[in-house]
Amino acid sequence: MFRISKNSVLLFCNFLIFQLLAAQPGFVKVKGNKFYMNNNPYWFIGANYWYGGLLPLEKNKQKGIERLRTELDFLKLHGITNLRVLAGSEGKGLINGVQRVGPPLQTEEGIFDPEFLKGMDALLAELGKRKMTAVIYLSNNWNWSGGFLQYLKWNGQVPDSAFLKNIPWSETGAYTSKFYDCEKCTTGYLNQVKYIISRTNSITHVKYNLDPAIMGWELANEPRPMRPEAVNSYKKFISSSAAFIRMLDPNHLITTGTEGYMSTDNMQLYKDIHDDRNIDYLTIHIWPKNWSWFSGKDIGGGMDAVISKTTAYVRQHEDVAAELNKP
Repeated sequence: MFRISKNSVLLFCNFLIFQLLAAQPGFVKVKGNKFYMNNNPYWFIGANYWYGGLLPLEKNKQKGIERLRTELDFLKLHGITNLRVLAGSEGKGLINGVQRVGPPLQTEEGIFDPEFLKGMDALLAELGKRKMTAVIYLSNNWNWSGGFLQYLKWNGQVPDSAFLKNIPWSETGAYTSKFYDCEKCTTGYLNQVKYIISRTNSITHVKYNLDPAIMGWELANEPRPMRPEAVNSYKKFISSSAAFIRMLDPNHLITTGTEGYMSTDNMQLYKDIHDDRNIDYLTIHIWPKNWSWFSGKDIGGGMDAVISKTTAYVRQHEDVAAELNKP
């Protein structure tokens, strides 16, 4: 009679586990000014896909999942393997006089919808199947998803009336700049961060902080000090939030989500916030129309100026990245 020893079974199981782990992509890491995965340089083309985690939450869930899979297959086919997605909205109801992005992750202050992150679970599971990765931003400087203004509203720093009308740019800046000195607001933000990063995926049963489908976390979408008097508090927020995320998740990359010096008003502040030891790489966004890099609706006529200004903007920030020796 043929017998299998316990040691043989154990050896075989260990071999299977090793093979499964070896088949999985590793975490994206930083070495000097380059990204690496599995000790090989990691290059990617990315796309903004902020609504990816919302598709599986549609009323017709099967339709939402099918759309998600179709779009991911389309993106992968065209060489796009990294997607930047919104973690979730804060609050509900009108904002700027229109309905904000929803459904919300945080329905009321400190109260989270236990069903919401099932959408992110599905997105991450599908990304993992395709060996794609996500950069997830954890809140928003802008109010279309609630973001910092919602924390201020919850803590009495913004009047309810401001959410029912189109808030002028000057008022938006004045309100949002208060976020960094509002201790209850930043504590509320960190509670949401912890809720997200501490999650275990309901589909794959992998904890978010152990999931290689996540490339990294952004503190927020385009966080700005908004006012000069908020700069010091803004810098402290960037540093303390990045340290908090690192404590929760030592495996994934962390970055700010900023647009570049156009959002910080000067290059030194941009350099300072990315010099933090818990910030792994630098980010920029480019908005030619918003920044008046061309006039009116004449995109074609202004294209030479757009290309010139964009090239200069990228190179200026590359110089800072080289100084900091970060990607």
